[in-house]
Amino acid sequence: MDETVAEFIKRTILKIPLNELTTILKAWDFLSENQLQTVNFRQRKESVVQHLIHLCEEKRASLNDAALLDIICKFYSVLLTQESQTALRHHTLDWGNFIVSCTEGIWKSWKLCLFFFFFFLNKVTVSFRETEENAVWIRIAWGTQYTKPNQYKPTYVVYYSQTPYAFKSSSTLRRNTPLLGQALTVASKHHQIVKMDLRSRYLDSLKAIVFKQYNQTFETHNSATPLQERSLGLDINMDSRITHENIVEKERVQRITQETFGDYPQPQLEFAQYKLETKFKSDLNGSILAEREEPLRCLIKFSSPHLLEALKSLAPAGIADAPLSPLLTCIPNKRKNYFKIRDK
Repeated sequence: MDETVAEFIKRTILKIPLNELTTILKAWDFLSENQLQTVNFRQRKESVVQHLIHLCEEKRASLNDAALLDIICKFYSVLLTQESQTALRHHTLDWGNFIVSCTEGIWKSWKLCLFFFFFFLNKVTVSFRETEENAVWIRIAWGTQYTKPNQYKPTYVVYYSQTPYAFKSSSTLRRNTPLLGQALTVASKHHQIVKMDLRSRYLDSLKAIVFKQYNQTFETHNSATPLQERSLGLDINMDSRITHENIVEKERVQRITQETFGDYPQPQLEFAQYKLETKFKSDLNGSILAEREEPLRCLIKFSSPHLLEALKSLAPAGIADAPLSPLLTCIPNKRKNYFKIRDK
């Protein structure tokens, strides 16, 4: 086994939490069950890694085998529960997405075409892995004319069969993005690829927004619970002497909030960015700003660990009036969190 492959596998394994290591190694399906039974996973992680590297050397692991382990490592990190994602935060990716117009039943030719597109490029390695949910994970390590592919800064693409969408990791270098778009266009046998202004660390949330499944996928509420009891925290056993002020207004705010966001948890996004471009308007003659030919520009960015849930809670908490601005509430319907606002 090549030294660079051994180092790549070592670094990949070191990033995996010890309690998840066995599960990921079994999913990798490179080492046999008998080989894994020889590993004492209760000893120090450095010793575990050394034993695993020795087993990989015996089986002469290739660069493609190491790349598949890396794909599986990323695959599990974005599909685990929220608690596990917190533990694996160093592994999670920032995802953006492309629209790729693919027809049903062409995945084999799509994969083959993509492979050969990159095959004719110098210094690029491509790996694939199909998953149980009809998704294909693609890993691309980029090099240059003078350097080998950098296995530690790859691009990850997830394509869902029978849909027109592919999601890519936002870590892709700018110089490689056009080439990736060209490859996906050729592979999907269409004339163009369109980039959507939507990005998040949570792939499931992006899927829910793009496929408009968030009112199904993320629905966990009990619809039998009365709205008034949910919204105001009223208790039927509450002391009768306690009086709620503005109860009618609170019910109105809750009703509008529910109509706007729905009565279910929101997909998880971390920010929304707005670029404003406007001309100064004034009836005063001789105003310096009124004579300015260049428009006024500014950038506003809202950020939160869970932006849509934060926006949903503003009006019920009394922080904002209801309804909120459509610029804030249209994010799931517009399927974007980058906006450009210009004068008409």
